[in-house]
Amino acid sequence: MSREIAMMSATDLIQAYAAGTLSPVEATEAALGAIDRHNPQLNAFVHIDTEGALKAAKESEARWRDGRPSGLVDGVPTTIKDLADVKGLPTRRGSKTTDPAYRAPQDAPFVARLRDHGAVFLGKTATPEIGWKGVTDSPLTGVTRNPWNPEKTPGGSSGGAAACTATGMGALNQGTDGGGSIRIPAAYTGIYGIKPTFGRVPQYPASAMGTVSHVGPMTRTVADAALMLQVMSGPHVADWYTAPDDGCDFRRFPAISVRGMRIAFSPDLGFAKVDPEIAGLVAAAVKRFAELGAHVEQVELNLASSAETFRAHWFTGAANAYRALTPAQRELLDPGLAEVCLEGLEITLPEYQDAIRAREQLGYDMNRLLDSYDLLLTPAMPTAAFDADMEVPAESGMRRWTEWTPFSYPFNLTQQPAASVPCGFTSEGLPAGLQIVGAKYREDKVFAASAAYETLCPFKMPTLD
Repeated sequence: MSREIAMMSATDLIQAYAAGTLSPVEATEAALGAIDRHNPQLNAFVHIDTEGALKAAKESEARWRDGRPSGLVDGVPTTIKDLADVKGLPTRRGSKTTDPAYRAPQDAPFVARLRDHGAVFLGKTATPEIGWKGVTDSPLTGVTRNPWNPEKTPGGSSGGAAACTATGMGALNQGTDGGGSIRIPAAYTGIYGIKPTFGRVPQYPASAMGTVSHVGPMTRTVADAALMLQVMSGPHVADWYTAPDDGCDFRRFPAISVRGMRIAFSPDLGFAKVDPEIAGLVAAAVKRFAELGAHVEQVELNLASSAETFRAHWFTGAANAYRALTPAQRELLDPGLAEVCLEGLEITLPEYQDAIRAREQLGYDMNRLLDSYDLLLTPAMPTAAFDADMEVPAESGMRRWTEWTPFSYPFNLTQQPAASVPCGFTSEGLPAGLQIVGAKYREDKVFAASAAYETLCPFKMPTLD
């Protein structure tokens, strides 16, 4: 029974608490039981706060007993990626350059909002060093593995959160996405993840990667992602980039019909090479939207130049973080990250200014496209998950993670909302993902399409027990 409770959605947990058929303590104990069973193999957590979680669950149980829950997610087992501060817990960012004795004096803004709404924090999830790449391993915490096949990567950089989501080690799991770090692991582990519009969720301290970095939910259902985003979003004094409050209630959006929507489909963004099996699964998923009453049209795009544009933004952000380290700390870095930092230092100011102009043009082009269409569909990833503990697929001839993530980083540059929806499995039993992209601030349409697809094709989680 505890295994079934661990896999319940946050929405169902809240309903059970309200009905008195389940308590937050039972749900938290079930999640901790899942951690005991699965984390030794998957290495999804870098810090587990059993004592703090049970204490918070008992406090939540008392509130529900009194009929006075403190918020929208009171008593829901929740995880935070180890790039954000959780009061009283360590923040290591996957890096040996950090102080192991450090304990965060306060919550990051979105963490504080989750706490105010009663979330039960189970602990901190794994990330590559400062979230620098699309897989999850680091010199500090080792290799995180995919629950569908532990020999494979779960993707990254929110790979720990993805593994937690797929196995019941938390109902609500927070990720960050600076170049695909929510959508890559969502696609590779068969869960739902959405990168909201930049500025929807406040960040403090700001990401080293600047204005390409987003915070969002990773969950087993679309409704749970909408619920979590509702709690985390909104302007905050600590983040001057955050968007003003526009009164959105994200929880309403999954109920919106997609009938009559105009949907664009690009199988390759004009330049990406996609594994034929993945391409077939994505094409089949796209056809389901016609069954839902939408008008789907394949469009011709060419986003090849976005690769260099993204590199200029991402690598210079890494280089700036590198500048703040002492020589001794630099010796402790992941070698791949150190290489990226040094490459970033070689990017000149004129080159960076050119990248800013190119980013503006890309944003303009996407604004124009989504002025004519409600949504854009693409593959989330061009391949299924590859072997763990590698930055790029074996024998691919690639050097950096940005070479195998062509569908994700363009929409960090444009700051649009984009989600990965599970859309089937390869012949080897590995998940594939469909990406759903909306115009800026149109999470309503992304959630609506995601939920409509989920209704036709319910998401499946791995069975490890």
